[in-house]
Amino acid sequence: MARTDLNLLVIFDCIMQEQSVSAAARQLAMTQPAVSNAVSRMRHQWRDPLFIKDGRGIRPTPAAERLWAQIHQPLEVISSALNEQDFDPASASDTLRIAMTDGTAAFLWPRLRARTEQLAPLLNLHAVPFRGDGMTQLLEADADLVFDYFAGSHRQVHQQRMFHNHFVCVMSASHALAQQPLTEEAFLQAEHLLVSLSGDARGQVDTQLAARGQNRRIAMTVNSFASALMLLPTTQLLCTLPWPVVAATVRSGQLVAKQPPLAIPPVPISMAWHQRNHQRPLQRWLRAQLQEIVDQHPEQFIPPQSFS
Repeated sequence: MARTDLNLLVIFDCIMQEQSVSAAARQLAMTQPAVSNAVSRMRHQWRDPLFIKDGRGIRPTPAAERLWAQIHQPLEVISSALNEQDFDPASASDTLRIAMTDGTAAFLWPRLRARTEQLAPLLNLHAVPFRGDGMTQLLEADADLVFDYFAGSHRQVHQQRMFHNHFVCVMSASHALAQQPLTEEAFLQAEHLLVSLSGDARGQVDTQLAARGQNRRIAMTVNSFASALMLLPTTQLLCTLPWPVVAATVRSGQLVAKQPPLAIPPVPISMAWHQRNHQRPLQRWLRAQLQEIVDQHPEQFIPPQSFS
């Protein structure tokens, strides 16, 4: 190990992050045969198989895990120090892909664009479809950043809590329930609109109701929050949505919001990114911008204590 080429450690680190030789080759701008040849040299020098085929991917050996635990952080520090010296957002001309729901994008996208126009005019930001499994999108390199609720964790994925989705019931100002308290009985008898990104006609509320032996009528489903906000003002439908999605529309008077008659736990939404992007200066800068936007608008995420 004393005479190990530093390049081998960089390649090894990338393979550990990507869990794939071909993906590591793409990240390193190398050919796959060149990376495979480097792996052969590692195995010879370090006297361990390092990576074992596991289905369609590879699995690191215990020796590889121990080695990575020792070298990964120092390599990150070196890479970050070298990259930070040259980083200037004004000249950054990369393209970053962000996966989030259209409800989150409606708030973040205009504010983020206002910043990048001034601070990073050459940066391209692409919204990619949110598939409902942000962890997989990051692990498969389909997105650079994901805004999602993450029930679990993964050693290759960093998470940063951004806000909580507090739920409210919304309806048109002309709805029969708009000018009276929303009781549980009225809620159960109403016709409901459900936003379902997956196509499933059951949501979190239905799961809670089923546990109590109750149900509601889902009269219509849509697959985006924007569609719900267009539909609700002209119908007699009731919809349970996150406050950040409806805040602007409620304040404009197009919709009336009420506290749900059943307790719906707030859902924590995190910004997540893969380890491969953790120390990249542009992505660190972008994550800081997104955090500042959220921090500067707390009213967007916490509903009023009471509604008229």
